[in-house]
Amino acid sequence: MDLENRTVTILGAQRTGMALAKLVARLDGKAKISDKAGEDAVSEDFRQWAKQHKVACEFRGHTRAFIEDSDFVVLSPGVPHNSEAVSWARARNILVLGEIEFAFQFCSKPVIAVTGSNGKTTVVTLIHQLLEAAGRRSLLCGNIGAPFSGQVLDLDGKDLVVLETSSFQLETVAAPGTPGVRGFKPYIAVVLNVNQNHLDRHKDFQEYFDAKKRIFLNQDAQDYAVLNFQDQGLKDLAPRLKAQVRFFNAAPPALAGVAPNPNFAVAREVANILGIKDDVCARVFRNFKGVEHRLELVRQIEGVNFINDSKATTAQAAIWALERLNAPVIMICGGRDKNIDFSVVAPFVRRKVKKMIIIGEARAKLKKTFGPVVALEECATLPDAVARASAIAQKGDNVLLSPMCASFDMFSNYEERGRCFKELVHSLPAHA
Repeated sequence: MDLENRTVTILGAQRTGMALAKLVARLDGKAKISDKAGEDAVSEDFRQWAKQHKVACEFRGHTRAFIEDSDFVVLSPGVPHNSEAVSWARARNILVLGEIEFAFQFCSKPVIAVTGSNGKTTVVTLIHQLLEAAGRRSLLCGNIGAPFSGQVLDLDGKDLVVLETSSFQLETVAAPGTPGVRGFKPYIAVVLNVNQNHLDRHKDFQEYFDAKKRIFLNQDAQDYAVLNFQDQGLKDLAPRLKAQVRFFNAAPPALAGVAPNPNFAVAREVANILGIKDDVCARVFRNFKGVEHRLELVRQIEGVNFINDSKATTAQAAIWALERLNAPVIMICGGRDKNIDFSVVAPFVRRKVKKMIIIGEARAKLKKTFGPVVALEECATLPDAVARASAIAQKGDNVLLSPMCASFDMFSNYEERGRCFKELVHSLPAHA
């Protein structure tokens, strides 16, 4: 795709939008960037860069006048593909692409793409570590925090790209044969699971599942699809895929010194495809320390464990956490509702949770669901919730932040929420 003297309008000016604008500029295209938020949506450094590189910026957009001269419109993940501005652009035959597909036009290395409702970040981190341990240099990027578009031109010395992808990024993947587009085509596409998530964005579960399935859309018989054998929807999908299908099982053949773990199982299946030996897998798995904001032990105070699971923004992620904790749990949850069904968590809460502390916009829904199940308290803020949990916790308890909700009512993202929790825990006195 040649961008010289062509106009690319980017909708969404957050981290991904800024990376896209810089990519377009490096390729001698004319970048424009529009955001519905105010001018503070971008940093002062970016505003200065945009001025230097003659990148037009529109705030409190996306207006038709700003979009109408575009050759391409590229969406940041936070911009719905069916928004009014996007629909208007398509009606005028302006090519609309998502960020990962746009970046893929300029990708010179094979891609391992991972999606799923839960576990993506852990699995891409494991795959990246396996590749490095086997002497295969890889770029780790995508929804994990480093936009694909920000690094796609810097692949010299790399063998593969390991890419975490979300439904927001996949919903715009173009079908085979779309004029002017090299369809997003991962060499290995992994779907870990598909559970209720992001139903505040997708109209229903089927639309969400359909977005996830687009990861396979452009694959052929030279590629691989790695699927969860325990997910019936994925098993039903398998016969319709063009790629070679591999299933992973939550309990594969044991590796010496490695406890069973479904994240290890899928990473090992990818390793098998790539010819990475079991002894390398065993060494990486034994040394794996986990990732930040995923069941992360922050501190132990007088026998009370404080655990940061801020990334648990779904019911299934909260279930995963509760299943792995044996001691009584004081559970802090809440935030912005993603229109998911909390009731599936109730049996696990009944068995494991001694007290639930709820915060954020979803308090009323959480109270209705869990009030009949567990002793429950409401707090106005996360600092209040941490202070209350600390006050009532006893030796042997786990204080678990596992929100089951998005963070955007109080924080800019789940990382900020997790960091706030950790700072609060570290500020607690060492002794009662």
